[in-house]
Amino acid sequence: MNKRGSDQRRLVLVISILASFVAFLDGSVVNVGLPAIVHELGGGLVTQQWVVDAYLITLSSLILVAGSLSDLFGRKRVLVLGLLGFGVTSVLCAVAPTSGSLIAFRALQGVAGALLVPSSLALIIAVFGSEGAGKAIGTWTAWTGIAYVIGPLFGGFLIDAASWRWIFAINVVPIVITLGLMSRLRHEEERQGAKVDTVGAVLCALGLGGSVFALIEQTHYGWINPIIYTPLVIGVAMLVYFVRYEQRIDQPMLTMELFKVRNFSVGNVATIAIYSGLSVASFLITVFIQQVGGYSAIEAGLALVPVTIIMFVLSPRFGALCAKYGPRFFMSAGPAVAGLGFLLLLRVDQSVHYWSQLLPGVLLFGLGLSMTVAPLTTAILGSIKSEHAGIGSAINNAVARVAGLVAIAAIGVVTGPTLETAGFHRGAVAMAALLLAGALISAIGIQNPPGIGLTRKARAGAKLQS
Repeated sequence: MNKRGSDQRRLVLVISILASFVAFLDGSVVNVGLPAIVHELGGGLVTQQWVVDAYLITLSSLILVAGSLSDLFGRKRVLVLGLLGFGVTSVLCAVAPTSGSLIAFRALQGVAGALLVPSSLALIIAVFGSEGAGKAIGTWTAWTGIAYVIGPLFGGFLIDAASWRWIFAINVVPIVITLGLMSRLRHEEERQGAKVDTVGAVLCALGLGGSVFALIEQTHYGWINPIIYTPLVIGVAMLVYFVRYEQRIDQPMLTMELFKVRNFSVGNVATIAIYSGLSVASFLITVFIQQVGGYSAIEAGLALVPVTIIMFVLSPRFGALCAKYGPRFFMSAGPAVAGLGFLLLLRVDQSVHYWSQLLPGVLLFGLGLSMTVAPLTTAILGSIKSEHAGIGSAINNAVARVAGLVAIAAIGVVTGPTLETAGFHRGAVAMAALLLAGALISAIGIQNPPGIGLTRKARAGAKLQS
């Protein structure tokens, strides 16, 4: 590869990391700020759930449309639009006067966030190709993982020193840097003839919104109240009709044909289990250690720093090992190790002693997560054609976000309306069970690509014969 091509690859990787970094930063920093937000604007666990899930509802509903737009209009254009929108809505969140307005602005922020991650990963797949994508995605995973250090740490510092409002305002900095770098990226060929699946997007939003409303608000009204079971029934019906509708139209936002590819379909099923556990983990641990353990916001941010350090060091290595040995082992062992880490959290009591009670589980969780994320992404996106990278990435990200959305909405059913030690233990068991289910699904269903385990010479001979 010539120097210009190599420079473009590096530039694409940096841009993809920074663009995704913004979305991951927001997700990690908000959890640390939830107790402070509720203290100033009012509300309890329900408000905290809505601040997280309002963002996830619109993100999950539109991320599939964003993936199609990425493939049809070009990754660069979609990324720029997403970055600009995310910057504006971040500022709106920072100045929100009430909990209701904050929740509304978070929903708008999710619209912009839907454009970021799928386009970033699609750009990597398109530029690096299937052979180089594994290591590149591993590097992307490691660097975007820094958001889980910078977000909670810097966010905790801002909350303790000034206000939770600054945790949204800091998004502007990486957005400006990324937009500057994108001006140096070679112009991408435009793709015309796009048809936005508006009906599909509306059905998805109504289905997720109704279901999530029922799961969150049932702690106030009870399951037998029509305020709860009516939107639940409507939401589930909309989701069922959404899937059937997508099977009938010519240009669906959910490309059902991709699910005929084994690793793509099995990988997304595993994603449901794995990301349900991971999403609840960050929410539950961060809120619990502040409200029950008395940790400050910055101490809560520091609590999960070992996870990010482990991911930063090990994710590129596991990405490279995945390219050499295949994703099956890592997707099976990684979630199992992370699940065992959650079971260690059953030792946590009301004192919430970090070094003896939290840290051992956190370390195992970080190791398991490092083993899982890059191989999971590689297995899913590496199994489909590069021209479908945008929608494939969007589908997997949508599955992960929906899994987290529903899991966080439902966590009150497991923990109860207030988060105490016994409820935290029940949540830890639920997280472990989900991750172990993901490990089992991967072990049974994921297949390594042909030629894995052969020497380079043997692979070359196999290619010639084919």
